[in-house]
Parts: sequence; C-alpha cells; structure tokens
Amino acid sequence: MTSLSFNSLPAWATYFGLAAHLAAGVIVGALHFRSLWWNARRITAGDRVSTTIAVMIGRFVMLGVLLTLASLEGALPLLVMALGILIARALVMRRIREIAP
Repeated sequence: MTSLSFNSLPAWATYFGLAAHLAAGVIVGALHFRSLWWNARRITAGDRVSTTIAVMIGRFVMLGVLLTLASLEGALPLLVMALGILIARALVMRRIREIAP
C-alpha cells in the first residue's frame, strides 16, 4: 500500500474513507451510465457524431482516471468504488426501464 495505509488510521477514518469511495463510485457510475444512455439515444437518432464520440471518450477517461486513483490507495478502496459503480448501474438501469418506450 501507499504511505496512506489503512492499518495506521483509526477505525472511524477507515470507515469514512471507504464510505467516501463508495459514494464516489455511485456518483461516477451514475454519470457513466447516464451518459451511456445519452450516447445510445444520440447514435440511434443520427445526431452529430463528433459530440457523441467526445462524450464517449470522456466517459471512459473519467472512469479510468478515478478507478486508477482509487487503486493507488489499495485494493479495498478500488473494490468499494467498483461496488459503487455496480450499484449505480442497477439504479440507472431501473430508471431507464421506467422511462424507455
């Protein structure tokens, strides 16, 4: 692990950090999957390809950078953030099923 090791932190700080990673995962996941839905609608509507590709690249870069930053803190923060992304996927997919024709 890095210099910020969970072994050297008090228990409350460890739990707070993991909760922050979970919340960040949910937020990033929601942004990722909402923009995926937006991209899919733009592609099927035949809108501007350049904007659609730019958003697609930005979505992957944002997700990759934040997961990489979480991995620098260790495996547990990375896994908790990935769990948050999976939770966000379930929430976004439920919402899309309600509004999709």
